Amino acid sequence: MRRAAAISLRKRLVLQLLALAAALAVLLYVTVRTIAGDAAEETLDGVLGAATLAIADELRGGDDGVSIDLPHEAFSILGSISQDRIFYRIAVGATTVTGYDDLPAPESKAGIGLPAPVFYTLPYRETQVRIAAVERVVLAGNAPVAVTVTVMVAQTRSGQDAIAERVANRAAGLGLGVFALAAMLSMLTAGSVLRPIDRLAEVVGRRGPRDLRSVDHPSPTELMPLVTALNGFIARLRAALSRTETFITEAAHHIRTPLATVRAKAEIALRRAETEEARDTLRAVIRAVEESARSASQLLDHATVVYRSDRPAREPVDLGALIAGVVRSFAPTAELKDLTIRTVMPDTTVTIPGDRLLLESALRNLMDNAVKYSPPDEEITLSLRTDDTMAWVSVADRGRGLSGVAQAALTQRFARGGNVGDIVGSGLGLTIVDEVAAAHSGRLDLNERDGGGTCATLYLPLG
Repeated sequence: MRRAAAISLRKRLVLQLLALAAALAVLLYVTVRTIAGDAAEETLDGVLGAATLAIADELRGGDDGVSIDLPHEAFSILGSISQDRIFYRIAVGATTVTGYDDLPAPESKAGIGLPAPVFYTLPYRETQVRIAAVERVVLAGNAPVAVTVTVMVAQTRSGQDAIAERVANRAAGLGLGVFALAAMLSMLTAGSVLRPIDRLAEVVGRRGPRDLRSVDHPSPTELMPLVTALNGFIARLRAALSRTETFITEAAHHIRTPLATVRAKAEIALRRAETEEARDTLRAVIRAVEESARSASQLLDHATVVYRSDRPAREPVDLGALIAGVVRSFAPTAELKDLTIRTVMPDTTVTIPGDRLLLESALRNLMDNAVKYSPPDEEITLSLRTDDTMAWVSVADRGRGLSGVAQAALTQRFARGGNVGDIVGSGLGLTIVDEVAAAHSGRLDLNERDGGGTCATLYLPLG
């Protein structure tokens, strides 16, 4: 089944906030640019209109017609604002009295007769110009006649564009600053919004393998459905694990007890058998029962190891005391085979962090193999040593050895050496030891001994 691609909530939130910040920055730039353009045009229109009115105020009527003394101040005002070119035209009717006679008049006469100037923009001499036009009525001639005089003053728009550009550049800088600030705030906001999730994950992640209490961590309202679902899952898992443990315990009892009964009755029948054929059959039954009992026991041990290996307990374990307990439990079996168990221990206590139940299972399987495969009247040496970082437990016997089989093959489930077929075994002992070592970040080494036998060494880190 194809796994769905992981989606980062933090990335999605940051990208959405950045997109919003970018849109706001662009909107800010466009708004400021528009307002700046309008403001610059309005300001320059005011100056251009004032210059036009100043010129119109100098119109005079006389016997010789209309006369005007162009005010220098009007053009000085326009020149002080920018370095634009200035054009003007004074016309009586359609006749130009002075100025540029090709300066276009307004296309519409609406408003031209009002006291305030009329503004319009037209192309003129390969550029755009802003023109202010105003009309005045002047009495002129020997017999005074009212004539209409139109005053037009034009100015190129480079100054206005320059002002708008400067303001726009500042607006762009402001927009970039706002975007940068928004980017930083979006990162902080994303972290703040997702922090409750991180804290919830941390609280759950710190729990041990057997801590299946309901999660009771203060969480925002939006996370309560997740917490409720998680608590429901924990409750179902707790019930399932309880049923599994109960099943393993009951299975061990219901399997071992009948097998022990069958073996006892088969041994009694063996002693009473009268023919060799019957005795051979009963011996085969006893051997099958032993194999079944050992396999069942090892399977249950392996199930326990698998169950606990995912998150083993981390508690101080005294390896010396643990080894002593395992040796005491195997002493009666070793005496039946006339085996001697010798222990080599350091003078100081060796304590490691680990799961006592798993470590005990591993040591019991190593000792079980040593006792099972050793011939009578031999010695089994169990030693504990340490260095700066590791502790290792070695179990050395004089049994049948590895018969050239690689360690990787022997640690597979249900795998056994070719030289031990006549001895009851399940092929799970070394598998259990190897998995326990891996659960504790250690390793298992198997080596042939000089003179015959096997040395199995379990390495475990001290911290």
